Amino acid sequence: MKNKSTSWRYIFCILLLTTLLQAQSEKPTLVVYAYASFAASWGPGPKIKAAFEKKYHCNLKFVTTSSAISALRKIQLEGKNTKADILMGLDKSSANIARKTHLFMEHGIDTSALSLPIAWHDTIFLPFDYSYFSFVYDAHKTHKVPHSFDALLKMPKDFKIIIEDPRSSTPGLGLLLWIKAVYGDKAGDYWRQLSPHILTITKSWSEAYGLFLKGEAAMVLSYTTSPAYHIIEEHKSNYKAAPFKNGHYAQIEVSALLKSSPHKALAKKFLAFTLSETFANIIPTTNWAYPVIKTKQGLPKGFESLYIPTHMLLLDDKEIETNKKHYLDEWLNAL
Repeated sequence: MKNKSTSWRYIFCILLLTTLLQAQSEKPTLVVYAYASFAASWGPGPKIKAAFEKKYHCNLKFVTTSSAISALRKIQLEGKNTKADILMGLDKSSANIARKTHLFMEHGIDTSALSLPIAWHDTIFLPFDYSYFSFVYDAHKTHKVPHSFDALLKMPKDFKIIIEDPRSSTPGLGLLLWIKAVYGDKAGDYWRQLSPHILTITKSWSEAYGLFLKGEAAMVLSYTTSPAYHIIEEHKSNYKAAPFKNGHYAQIEVSALLKSSPHKALAKKFLAFTLSETFANIIPTTNWAYPVIKTKQGLPKGFESLYIPTHMLLLDDKEIETNKKHYLDEWLNAL
């Protein structure tokens, strides 16, 4: 009798496990291509994945590359056969390049709740966070700080900065456009004069910021919101964004839905989720940027002390698309 009972319990367990595995496999899996730091353990990805999967009974899978630009290139290579349902993390300034691939479709999401420094009319690319490019410094080590690009040129020869490559890094592209917005046709001349102050040009933001934290240079190209990490996580107020009289170039990160996605309905739910309070409350202390909607909870304590530029710079998207190669050639020739 005992053996018979044990056998039935064994069979029941097998059936239960089979049912659970079957239920798991029946869940749709939404694939999101994003940059690596977005999906890192300390980034917004894990919390977003947990919240979205719980709400919509599905699997959310991040496929990462070194940057959003690399993620776009991966999609371009894969074409209509891409596994991606969503591309996430592309800068607004690169959106037109992605648009010309004709691989993305209109999102159809209500954007009336958006709270951005600019009006938003794009029907394909949907913003999910934003910030402003800035040079960040350690006030304990750097006591004289330049407050304009011209002032940066006049710093002593041993005053070094770390910047990122505009061909592989969104912040690198941001600085390229920032200097173009300020100096126009004289941008090449400015790069030539700035060259002696550049310690190194890294492929990614994380590589640049890591070198800066090791004390390799006086300033690093980052964001006005970067000091929030040190304030909230490390209780340090010595990392600051240098206010520039020239104004600050804005970065607005966007996501978009692939036409080839087999899960379009779920993908649209994900895009709508990026405008939810749940998503907006995750962004400030994981991606260290501003959410694109206002929430009841508001921004975390520490954000109120950040420098907010009064003059935002943004070049026209079509102007960027038309002249990006020229801007890059100008940069390469100058350095």
